Amino acid sequence: MNEHRVINFMLRSFVVLVFLFILTPIIGSFVFSFNVDRFPSLPLGGFSLRWYEAIAADPQVWQAFNNSLVVGVVVSLVSTLLGFTAAYTDFRYHFFGKSVYMALALLPPTIPVVILGLAMLAFLSRIGLSGELYAVMICHIVMCSPFAMAVIRMRLAQMAPQLEAAAWNLSASQWQAMRYVILPFTAPSIFAALFVTMAVSFDEFAVAWFVSGLNETVPVRILNTLQGQVSPTINAIGTIVFITTITLTIVAQVLLMRRQKKPADGKKS
Repeated sequence: MNEHRVINFMLRSFVVLVFLFILTPIIGSFVFSFNVDRFPSLPLGGFSLRWYEAIAADPQVWQAFNNSLVVGVVVSLVSTLLGFTAAYTDFRYHFFGKSVYMALALLPPTIPVVILGLAMLAFLSRIGLSGELYAVMICHIVMCSPFAMAVIRMRLAQMAPQLEAAAWNLSASQWQAMRYVILPFTAPSIFAALFVTMAVSFDEFAVAWFVSGLNETVPVRILNTLQGQVSPTINAIGTIVFITTITLTIVAQVLLMRRQKKPADGKKS
């Protein structure tokens, strides 16, 4: 019994240490974003919002946030649509080459981002889209669709396949079964996929750096700022990006944890 408690304590301590290792730089960036001094130092020179005021007055930062917002919204909508269709195809149909179809659908996240970015740059340059905001959207849709597919497919796996067949037997068309059976059941995962894909797009840097040109997203703007100088505004921008991404992720997780309420088993006599 004591040995079991020791093992549990060691495992929990390890998890805590891992989280501390990951979160310490983020917490440090958050704290120093309110530091009045230009260079991070302890103790803090004083509390100040000057670095947030600096990025609020920087039109390039505003443009970067606008680009990230536009890209994130478009990517989340298109990726979720593609992910839903791919997940439903996997759930409903059986056909020759389905394993290849699934492998290709889930392939983009397994490709190193540098290789994917170079390949996207070469392809988009040939069709004249490199350096445009559309290029970032296309690349992020390719990267995010598998995430949406995985989230929605997990929800569909909880659904009895007979439900849709029962709707067909009750004279519902395929579109009616989709509207009144599939979509209501998968609604939490669809909304979760929207937030997950937006978070991934908002936070993605490497591929956007290759194909965005002058249309900087927020992560690209951070890198360009670092190349020019060591500016404390990086901490402020990073804090905003982190809060935005973690909020989208938490909302997605809450939606995924939702369960439809089961109807009461008892009947009135």
